[in-house]
Amino acid sequence: MSIASPIAARLLLSLAFFTAPKAAPQELRGKVVSITDGDTLTVLDADSVQHKIRLDGIDAPEKDQAFGAVARKALGDKVHEKDVRVVWRRKHRGRIIGEIYLGDRNISREMVADGHAWWYKRYVPKAKDLEDAEAEARKERRGLWGDKSPVPPWEWRKSKKSQSKGTRSQCIRSTTAKPKGAATNA
Repeated sequence: MSIASPIAARLLLSLAFFTAPKAAPQELRGKVVSITDGDTLTVLDADSVQHKIRLDGIDAPEKDQAFGAVARKALGDKVHEKDVRVVWRRKHRGRIIGEIYLGDRNISREMVADGHAWWYKRYVPKAKDLEDAEAEARKERRGLWGDKSPVPPWEWRKSKKSQSKGTRSQCIRSTTAKPKGAATNA
């Protein structure tokens, strides 16, 4: 067996992986029974099964972040206790990542257009409708864009994470530090 055979096999496998068609979209219908925050909700289907849904393509402020409560309320006002259609292709961390439709209304797009969420470019860089919705919301200073310098949730989470690491490090240092004036064994 030549060295070229394993390399060719890996190349073909990689090519198959990257050129494989996207998974066909799946659809779920049900009633929105709870709102977690501005981009996550729970849908109860006809079989009484609850599904946690993360709105695809957007990132809303966290609950304890500025505008977080406003974003959660806005999503609730739009869809809570209403029958929706969820179109999705994947799951992540136990949640369905999907687009929520109320009739023909795309709720992710509305949340961005109303200034309650960011277009999540990192995950949907080619979502022209979300890009346009965010640009218009910024221009009109709607919702969180009325703030002088709104902090994107991904930056806010990163900041909180590093703050908690710093606090943990300080706690560890303070419990291992010697009291002032303590004798050292030299």
